[in-house]
Amino acid sequence: MRFHKQKSLRLSNHNKKIQKSESEITPVFPSLIENVTYMEEFFLQSQDLKTHLFMFQQKECIVFYFETLVDQDKLEQRFFVPLSECSNDNIAGFFTFGHFPDSTNLDQITRKMLNGFSVVYIDGDQHAFLIDTAANIARSTDEPQNEKVIRGSHQGFAENLNINLNLLRNRIEDPNLYIQYITLGKKTNTKIAIAYMKGIANEEVVNEALRRLESISTDMIFSSGYLEEFIEDSSSSPFPQMLNTERPDRVEANLMEGRIALFTEGTPTVLIIPVTFFSFYQSPDDYNSRSYVGTFIRVIRLFSFMIAITLPAIYIAVVGYHFEVLPYQLVITVKGSIDKIPYPPLIEALIMELTIELIREAGIRLPSAIGPTISIVGGLVIGDAIVKAGLVSNPMIVVVAMTAIACYVVPSNEMSSAIRLLRFPMMIAAAMLGFVGIVFGLMALLIHLCKLESFGSAYFAPIAPFRWKDLKDAVVRVPIWRMDSRPKDPHPEKMKQQSASREWEKNDKR
Repeated sequence: MRFHKQKSLRLSNHNKKIQKSESEITPVFPSLIENVTYMEEFFLQSQDLKTHLFMFQQKECIVFYFETLVDQDKLEQRFFVPLSECSNDNIAGFFTFGHFPDSTNLDQITRKMLNGFSVVYIDGDQHAFLIDTAANIARSTDEPQNEKVIRGSHQGFAENLNINLNLLRNRIEDPNLYIQYITLGKKTNTKIAIAYMKGIANEEVVNEALRRLESISTDMIFSSGYLEEFIEDSSSSPFPQMLNTERPDRVEANLMEGRIALFTEGTPTVLIIPVTFFSFYQSPDDYNSRSYVGTFIRVIRLFSFMIAITLPAIYIAVVGYHFEVLPYQLVITVKGSIDKIPYPPLIEALIMELTIELIREAGIRLPSAIGPTISIVGGLVIGDAIVKAGLVSNPMIVVVAMTAIACYVVPSNEMSSAIRLLRFPMMIAAAMLGFVGIVFGLMALLIHLCKLESFGSAYFAPIAPFRWKDLKDAVVRVPIWRMDSRPKDPHPEKMKQQSASREWEKNDKR
């Protein structure tokens, strides 16, 4: 049978068809030709849209599918092989016996096809039958490259949402683990999964997260980073307000503390909400070692935060304003090193910090085989050459190297990026007012941290507000057997007030 395009069956405007209201339902046409024409017009005759015409019990049938989304072997084994062996005179009975779901809504059918389903139309029948033939293309669940641990699980999430939720279900075998789906993106139709423990997670926080997600109006959501910017509390803050992780064990631990996990189809990164500042300095290794060792390592990480944002500023303040704080022997050494430098300390520090950032970015973008080598060699060669050229002093090289190392101690890449940004305003403040500028900068930073919130939860808790019991897993890591209570939830009434008063201007503008 040859299908001819009929002008009377063409849709007048494809865009109008796409933009029609959700209340409208397009039923399956009784004529096979009408269904074929509709499908071709709807998908703009895309060249990866394939058809297979066949006869079954004196009836014309056609299969529609996308070859880029469908597993051909799965279609063959699930449909065509059983069909060739079927002796049933009633074709509808074959589909019913094979447990193929049917649909009379063409809008639902087209959405299913974009999810990898194949669709069978029968001439004279206003039902279409759906066959799940989606191709499962996923990489192995190897350990994330940016979250490696010495001891513990070496499993990581993949880009497939079902695989990720399977890993989570295998770890938490509890009926209270609740998973809710939501689709975002008018064009991409990205599937989002919200996972939390009922009875443990604060329902007000869950409702607020759902409200923010449902308020998103955009054409595409292609990564968790996109999602993060839409629903975070303060877009102007340099600090991340959601914890990003690719580790199932980390998600499991946070869910058991009453937090919520947001999974996004197409990315292995999971967002954890709400979080505190100290969540970014915790690592699975802390809980896989003894409490004294875990506490010591965590204190080093927190100490590295202060080094990373203040060390270049302290150097600039000492050289420019406060030479008297150095021992006499060290003053002579530092003065002899900086006497021939033509630039003030601030320019000297900016040159080296920007050079380090360039080397770091180049190391990331280069192929993995040569990236680390170029970074190390480039740092050594440039550092030696810039000192010999008299552009930068030797003490500045030491300061910048220690600062870079302190930034990389942080387990979270997002927090590390925030710290790298913060050291620049601190250097400018030190160049203007010396130690006084550093004090003012730290005061402004502390005020911002105390004011910042993550889904109604105080970002700098348990320091501000101070909660003595919650300190057991913040700055220190007490023995596991002493962790017999969960962190305090934000007050429900406060969450209701914030939900009622906050207006999401960025979503309204879109």
